[in-house]
Amino acid sequence: MTSPVLLDLRGLRCPLPLLRLKQALHRHTTGDELRVLTSDSGALRDIPAFLRQSGHELLDSEAAASGEAAFLIRKG
Repeated sequence: MTSPVLLDLRGLRCPLPLLRLKQALHRHTTGDELRVLTSDSGALRDIPAFLRQSGHELLDSEAAASGEAAFLIRKG
């Protein structure tokens, strides 16, 4: 198994993290995993909601007290 592709979106403000994630998912094939890092508080709500609606799988997520979050995603 290969390591997840790292997508570092820290420092970007809403809606850019979600838009960049969508673009990255279009470039990958079904089953690929992406590790997404973000510092935008809206991403904690927006990314899981987008994944549920679009058929991708949220494998894991973490939120730090600093406001940064990490998501492990498998492209559906």
